[in-house]
Amino acid sequence: MLSRIFSCVLNGLDGSTTDVEVDISNGLPALNIVGLPDTAVKESKERIRAAIKNSGFEFPMKRITINLAPANTKKEGTHLDLPMALGLLDAAGVIKNDSVKEFAFIGELSLNGKINRVTGILPLVIALRNNGFNKIVLPDENAAEGAIIKDVEIYSFSNLYEIVQFFKGEIAATPVQRKLIIEHNEKNDSAEDFSEVVGQEGIKRAFQIAAAGGHNILMIGPPGSGKTMLARRFPSILPDMTYEEAIEVTKIHSVAGLLTNYSSLVTTRPFRSPHHTISSIALIGGGRMPKPGEVSLAHYGILFLDELPEFQRNVLEVLRQPIEDEVVTISRINGTLTYPSKFILVASMNPCACGNKLQLN
Repeated sequence: MLSRIFSCVLNGLDGSTTDVEVDISNGLPALNIVGLPDTAVKESKERIRAAIKNSGFEFPMKRITINLAPANTKKEGTHLDLPMALGLLDAAGVIKNDSVKEFAFIGELSLNGKINRVTGILPLVIALRNNGFNKIVLPDENAAEGAIIKDVEIYSFSNLYEIVQFFKGEIAATPVQRKLIIEHNEKNDSAEDFSEVVGQEGIKRAFQIAAAGGHNILMIGPPGSGKTMLARRFPSILPDMTYEEAIEVTKIHSVAGLLTNYSSLVTTRPFRSPHHTISSIALIGGGRMPKPGEVSLAHYGILFLDELPEFQRNVLEVLRQPIEDEVVTISRINGTLTYPSKFILVASMNPCACGNKLQLN
């Protein structure tokens, strides 16, 4: 039999729909995955086999072919485990419900059938919504993150057995409530406030001007004069992020895997303070499959470079284009990705030993 299940893959912050086609035919028992899968997707065959057996279902001992369409684009990520497993069960006749084609599925499987949390849920859900899907099945731990998107019904399950029972009509499930999640996350406030700073009227005035105009700022002063303390409190005088800005920031942090189990929407402006030993790739972003760097993680927030002269020259030089263009384009053999990088640069340094540099009052 042939079945078709829908999912999604990411290319940077953009997602594209993936059709998971499963065919079961007579022949020597084998499970083949085609459609340019990466190593994590190829290894999913063992997770799928164990998860199906340990969930109480019979794994078909036939020739199984799974095609990830379109077949000319690279597929990466463990979130394709769930749609491939459900496609296999649908092709085997375990799920006899055509409504499964109205849903899109995202999730990683454990060997016991549990559905694990995955990264990048928010951009995946947005991509699926833009492609016409309004019903999406996610792991329980990702439900809060996915439910912040409007016009989408998020269904969360803890294991493979529950999903099969749901489509067989043996258990009921309701969409995750969006309103309660948003209200909960809007209560998160920064612990450090600019009003706590006593004195330093000159530099406080400079920070107010920088906040009003979105200007970069360099602080020069001796150790202990309060440079880092002021920088960490700078976000508290910046305007609150709009809903659209919060969505864009959350997408970046979701792809980077920085969201916790209890947060769904990043409502406070990011503050990133990398160590001076950071490499240019970690600052700008990159890797075999490019991931966002510190300049993108600081999008709509603050990038603080403490002890500026200690940073390597090539690291500082790569900041020029992200500051000017407010985007970072990363080209690798596997593709070219673009991440946003609109941030306020705050830097600090000690005065010159000759004493000719200004100091904080």
